[in-house]
Amino acid sequence: MAGRIVLFGATGYTGRLVARALVARGAAPLLVARSRERVEALSRELGGLPSAVADVERPQTIRAVLQSGDALVSTVGPFVRWGRPALQAALDAGAHHIDSTGEPPFIRSVFEDHDAAAQDAGVGLLTAFGYDYVPGNLAGALALREAGERAVSVDIGYFVSGGVQPSGGTRASAAGMLAEPAYAFAGGRLVTERTARRVHSFDGRPAVSVGGTEQFALPRVHPGLRDARVWLGWFGPASRPLQAISAATSLATRLPGVRGAIEATAGRFVKGSTGGPDAATRAPGRSFIVAVASDADGAPLSTVRLEGDNPYDFTGAMLAWGAMAVAGGALRGTGALGPVDAFGLDALAAGVAEAGIARRG
Repeated sequence: MAGRIVLFGATGYTGRLVARALVARGAAPLLVARSRERVEALSRELGGLPSAVADVERPQTIRAVLQSGDALVSTVGPFVRWGRPALQAALDAGAHHIDSTGEPPFIRSVFEDHDAAAQDAGVGLLTAFGYDYVPGNLAGALALREAGERAVSVDIGYFVSGGVQPSGGTRASAAGMLAEPAYAFAGGRLVTERTARRVHSFDGRPAVSVGGTEQFALPRVHPGLRDARVWLGWFGPASRPLQAISAATSLATRLPGVRGAIEATAGRFVKGSTGGPDAATRAPGRSFIVAVASDADGAPLSTVRLEGDNPYDFTGAMLAWGAMAVAGGALRGTGALGPVDAFGLDALAAGVAEAGIARRG
């Protein structure tokens, strides 16, 4: 028997994308948000779906809507600030948890702090299960499989075109990351480092280093991996200046009170859930993901390129695919899972293609 899909944050920008994608696939999720008026309006718009009210500031209300075996999709960010109540509610209820974060500290916490509890509860945790960072996991795993045992490193770059602008939630998450450490997988272990510490070029296109799920998940599927690096190429020529800003911010946050001041300023001027590009604006956007697997001397062994839909529509579709797969019993393990060990490489490739991104060439 398939489990329920519970969509928390259903009336936000990403939540609405996920809700529509689920309905388009024939699902009838329970829509959950903090505003009764807004969630009931969305329910009517989508054909009379069930709805409920819950608020991260009252964690017991999230737990109250969950049942054992549910697939909870959480789109309430910034996740460093608001993500943990939904995650804990899922663990307490024995429900699977899928989220839309792209925030390295939250991702790290899922893998390092909640993996054991999820295994004990017999549930799966799929963090950052959208454009951040599912297609990179797929491209990286494909490149490593094709490169074979000689591969010891992989570099994964994310790029977009078409002028797609970030949503309010994305801006809020990015602003919050100025005050938070990220990480890298280097020399066979996870190491802490700031976002944008490094700049790398793919076919002449610069990108800055970021923390993703690839650093946790790809070493599981390729045990000989020593280095897994993830790069964000959204900034183009601004990548080098961003590196300098990151360095300055990192130094500043070591001073007493500065981290809190940055977070408070970000909270006042960069609001989450303020909407994002509409369908017509998103339509020209394209996503490009490249993964290069290399040997111990740094020589490339295999390159995989993916291309497809804009990041926002892909994220909505990918979260919907993941929720339906989990609710349908397709999850291959418990605990904090990467996309490949959650579903297998071939099934994941099919899911990513269904959501709008596929291999090129």
